[in-house]
Amino acid sequence: MAKFIYRMQSILDIKVKLETQAKMQFASAKHALDIEEEKLEILKDRREGYFEEARSLRNHSLNVKQLRDNKAAIQTLDNFIEDQKGQVRAAQDKLEAAREQLQEVMQERKIQEKLREKSFEDFLMEENHRESKEVDELTSYTYGQRRMENQ
Repeated sequence: MAKFIYRMQSILDIKVKLETQAKMQFASAKHALDIEEEKLEILKDRREGYFEEARSLRNHSLNVKQLRDNKAAIQTLDNFIEDQKGQVRAAQDKLEAAREQLQEVMQERKIQEKLREKSFEDFLMEENHRESKEVDELTSYTYGQRRMENQ
């Protein structure tokens, strides 16, 4: 039996490498999104801490300077939170782009694999046809030899 050689194996290999790279980019984008979301949560927790501090300042003796500082800190943190939300949205957009790229590359790889499978099936059919032809020729030759010997 002859050895199967896929003519476009190098293309399939490239598609597999591209898929691996796309998976790595997707994982990197996911990690970046996780970091940005974690930063946002930290800012929200700090903001909640300032609200707690403001409540305690109001319950005790009223110190106007501390209340103003606390209010300024909350407003500053609100600005940071809005900026961080923008960072999270940007990271989500990058993740979505990486996901789409990964999906496209995976689809191209699957197409190449299907082409390889089809090529292999064609190879097997041709090989079976060739072997069948050889068996027929061998049978005809053997039959002809026996007939020559019997005469």
